[in-house]
Amino acid sequence: MDKFEPYKIDDDVPAVGDMLGHVKAGFPSPAEDMRERLDLVKLLVRHKASTFFFRVSGVSMVDAALDEGDIIIVDRAVEPYNNCKAVCYIDGEYTVKRVEMLGNKVRLMPANEQNTAYKPIEVTPDNDFLIWGVVTYVIKKM
Repeated sequence: MDKFEPYKIDDDVPAVGDMLGHVKAGFPSPAEDMRERLDLVKLLVRHKASTFFFRVSGVSMVDAALDEGDIIIVDRAVEPYNNCKAVCYIDGEYTVKRVEMLGNKVRLMPANEQNTAYKPIEVTPDNDFLIWGVVTYVIKKM
């Protein structure tokens, strides 16, 4: 499992920039003279006091679009739900996995079909376990 290193949202660091407009993914069109202010915190964060950024380290979630170097936005105020992607604490370590909740059973599911070293983690009453926060957005590293 990977090292737990959240980055707290800091009011002193502006996350605002100029958005140059829309870009078409189909046929090209002339550039528009449209600019608007883009505040990434306002756009991506619902609960400022309970939201953290993490850089993904490892490859156990590549089939769930969480690649090494991506940044995930994790909100501790969001109620976990079946099949959510979440940062979980289990037996002294933190990891990001898809959370399968069936009744009162929980399994942490990796998403890397190419690597059979990653197995589901069955959570039992003997585990020290907590769903730390739910992944709400992924910022992709290209």
